[in-house]
Amino acid sequence: MDANFPVSARVFKAILNVDVNELKKCTAKEIRPILPCLVRMSLISPLDNTRECAEGRKEILTLLSGIEHVNSIVALLSIDFHALESDVKKEQQLRQKIGVSSSDSILIQSLQNGSALEFERSDSTRRLRLVLSEILAITSQVREQQKSSVKSSELFDNSVYIEEICDVLCIALAELPAVLNVLDIVETLLYVKHGPEIICWVVANTPDCFREVCINLIANGERQEDDNVGGKTRMQAISMLCQMNPSQALPIRAKCVEMCRMPALAITLSLEHATRTLGGDTEGDMVAFISGLLLGNDQQVRNWFAMFVRNSQKASKIDNIFLCRDELLRRLQTIILFSMDSQLPESCVVEASALLRLYCALRGIAGIKFQEEEVSLIVQLVTSHPPPSPAGVRFVSLGLCMLIACPSLIGQQEHEKCSIEWVQWLVREEAYFESNQLSAICELVCSTLGMKVPIRSNNMTRMKQIFTQEIFTEQVVTSHAVKVPVTVNLNANIPGFLPVHCIHQLLKSRAFTKHKVPIKDWIYSQICSSVAPLHPVLPALVEVYVNSMLVPSSKVPQEHTNTPISEDEMRSVFQTSASQSQGSVIPSLTSQLLLLYYILIYDDVRLANTQNIISSARKVKIYSPEFLSEIPIKYLLQQAQKDQQSYAGLFSPLLRLLATNFPHLSLVCDWLDDNILQGSGERRDVFQLTKKQLHMQITQSAIEEAFKHIHKCPSRTSVMLQQLIAAPPNEVWQFAETIIKHSKSILEDDVPRNIQELFKRVWLSLNSVLPRKLWVMTTNSLLHEGIKVSITQENIVLDPLQVLRCDIRVFRCTPVLEIVLRVLEASLAASRNQLSKHMLEYPMLSRSGQVSNETEREELRAALVATQESAALQILLEACLETEEDRGYPRELLPVTVPGIPSMHICLDFIPELMSQPSIEKQVFAVDLTSYLALRYTVPKSLSVARLAVNTLATLLGVLPSVSRAQLFTPVLPSLVRICRAFPPLVDDTVQLLLQLGRMCEAQKSLIGSMPSHADFESDMKLNEMLCDESRRTYIHILKEAVLKVQVY
Repeated sequence: MDANFPVSARVFKAILNVDVNELKKCTAKEIRPILPCLVRMSLISPLDNTRECAEGRKEILTLLSGIEHVNSIVALLSIDFHALESDVKKEQQLRQKIGVSSSDSILIQSLQNGSALEFERSDSTRRLRLVLSEILAITSQVREQQKSSVKSSELFDNSVYIEEICDVLCIALAELPAVLNVLDIVETLLYVKHGPEIICWVVANTPDCFREVCINLIANGERQEDDNVGGKTRMQAISMLCQMNPSQALPIRAKCVEMCRMPALAITLSLEHATRTLGGDTEGDMVAFISGLLLGNDQQVRNWFAMFVRNSQKASKIDNIFLCRDELLRRLQTIILFSMDSQLPESCVVEASALLRLYCALRGIAGIKFQEEEVSLIVQLVTSHPPPSPAGVRFVSLGLCMLIACPSLIGQQEHEKCSIEWVQWLVREEAYFESNQLSAICELVCSTLGMKVPIRSNNMTRMKQIFTQEIFTEQVVTSHAVKVPVTVNLNANIPGFLPVHCIHQLLKSRAFTKHKVPIKDWIYSQICSSVAPLHPVLPALVEVYVNSMLVPSSKVPQEHTNTPISEDEMRSVFQTSASQSQGSVIPSLTSQLLLLYYILIYDDVRLANTQNIISSARKVKIYSPEFLSEIPIKYLLQQAQKDQQSYAGLFSPLLRLLATNFPHLSLVCDWLDDNILQGSGERRDVFQLTKKQLHMQITQSAIEEAFKHIHKCPSRTSVMLQQLIAAPPNEVWQFAETIIKHSKSILEDDVPRNIQELFKRVWLSLNSVLPRKLWVMTTNSLLHEGIKVSITQENIVLDPLQVLRCDIRVFRCTPVLEIVLRVLEASLAASRNQLSKHMLEYPMLSRSGQVSNETEREELRAALVATQESAALQILLEACLETEEDRGYPRELLPVTVPGIPSMHICLDFIPELMSQPSIEKQVFAVDLTSYLALRYTVPKSLSVARLAVNTLATLLGVLPSVSRAQLFTPVLPSLVRICRAFPPLVDDTVQLLLQLGRMCEAQKSLIGSMPSHADFESDMKLNEMLCDESRRTYIHILKEAVLKVQVY
């Protein structure tokens, strides 16, 4: 047998498909390996008795006639296989025993000569027994020794007997399937000389077991091939089997990958496939296959093959991985040959891109070291010029990323020069080099290549120098960056590195201000082109943009700063937020929120750096209060609150800035009202409107008509107000002026309370859109009739008390009073904020006037704020009475003010001073206030003040004339009851006071008969009698409520 003459693919395909016609075309030498199969087919009775089968058997017999080896095979089929099977089982049992020598055998009991000579002289039966005995002995040796070396066998080592041995094995496997397994026999044959050839012959005679044999050989192979004879023999056997059946080569290769076994075999099969397809339309799939291993999603396969490549690097011998590199090198040379004058043809662009990615993967993932010839060809390919097509752009991006990922490619001066000349048009990566964002470059390279390549920052130093010093200057980069188109519909779902990242880094490094490149238009366009969900880099972009305008860098001249966004540009974005019209192009909520964030952070940074701005004599833009009042700040923030998931990185900073710079827009009561309305669905569910009424179109004329019928037909007004509440606030805002101008009509006495409550709810709904405009409209509409001046937002901020210059009827209409109080609270907060801003905008750079430092300015500001709030409280308290009061707080309000004002306990400090005043009214007020405070705050200090009040009254009782006595004691007697109820220890002193008062009244009553009668005297007597009766009733009340009270607590 010729050891280098395997079974031909033509013969195997013919026997696999039982193609007799094809077999007839083969020579006797070609069909020699499959003679056992053909002989059995021709002699054994088939199950198929059709005519076609009979004709096929005749043709096979014809084919076999004249072949000498057929007779010996026929003789093998004449053996008593039943007896042989029994002896084989006994032989297998014998080999399983411990201590059995290789010469002990059931099949061959007396062997006088060597096995080779015995095989040559024996008949067919003995030959079969000799071969089976030798095979079982070798199987036993392999099982015991567990070594992969070739076993010595006189019979198998001699190539002269291999053909007969193959015939014997094929017949034995076919006739003894119960005791001989083809997989076990194949595994044993790997340990004999000429094993792969014998395996091919065995499989050729049983072609249906081809795939099963190959998979078993792979499964028993190593994960990483060792440098041993067994591994090479196994790989040779599978390779020869695949040469015998080329159509199964790629499926067998896929099995290697699936099992992560025998990577060298996978490379060998790929090389053989490339050799078979050389010169055709496709030259194998070597590039695609290895790229799939290293760049696929299976981490286990990637690690398995990368380890194989690394191990191959350590070996100094030539193996499959070096043959693979030669094949890749050949493909590189082919592509470069087609690239005339460095112009890469369109037909080669895709293949060249695939090659570049593969070399990057081999270098970055598998750790391969490029050879000099490979480096030269790769640089030559990378620096070629592809056509201007999408594939060409992709090739150029891959080429640049490969230069960054593999710095060793530009190790030589000529390669570096060639690379520099090639990358003149690339600007985007330059932005990251300029700001030293090497980690961002690494991420960009990995993203473009589609693989995670380990790139060390220290290895990129030279690349950074090339980009920043030799290819692009900073001025060129900034000038080009503003020409890059913005990303349309920019959102967080767009992956990768975008122009906004580059602009952000350049702004951060102050490149635009340094080279006087205007960037405002680009940033404004990108903000307007943003949608939800918010891209995370946009808030940071706004922050660095604001800082570049207001906080000049020490390295950049202060006169060079970026230009702020104009009010008109922002107004065009905000104008559709409050009122939306059909057919209008509505800017995205993301754009509006970003511009709102820009305005708030601009104002915050400007105020924080005012002192530096003034000291450097710089002029910065200040956005006017009128423009700020047009922005629906509160409405936009509420919309962001509803979708916090899309604006996670923006909502919290916006809320912080709003609470800091616009506290009047972040009142707790406003947020609670809005949340209640939204959470309960009050706008749509609480009112019993018909479906027709709910969807009725709201117009200005309909609102005017509804308010005209507020007296005659209130139900019509009620339906209109309910429709306004049910509609979205931003749609109702266009009718705000019409609604608010009818505020005074709500104050009429004959207006139902339900109408007033509905009007308040409409107002609260409008308050969520543009509250500052609404406050001005409300204040002007409720002004007293005698005031003809129109109040502006600036007037309210400077003097918030103007809100209370309203119609007196407001204080008798609870819903409208709640509206006014809400406006007053916001106006006071706005005034406090304005005073704080004024101090920041005009810092004290030098001493001027009576104020010497900032501490005194702060004290004056706090005093002014306290004065405003006190005045507002005084006006509200006075407005609570029907008549005008000239003295302090009206006594009638004490039951309301003491429990309603938490800080009233402070009044305990000045009550003694108040009682020492010579005014009876003030003394009465002091005692009355003491009684209410004693009930509210039963503390030692209250007891002391109450005792002082009782003692003061006892003193005054002895010094006041009768007329003044009645004026003092008549109103304070109820106060004494409250004092005793709060502090029972004072009952004794109080009773003594009442007894003394009673005696004096009785004594004065006894003068009635002895004094002349006149009008004044009679009047004094009546007051004295009333005081006497009142003192008796007071005594009774003290007994009931303080002395005889059963329930103390």
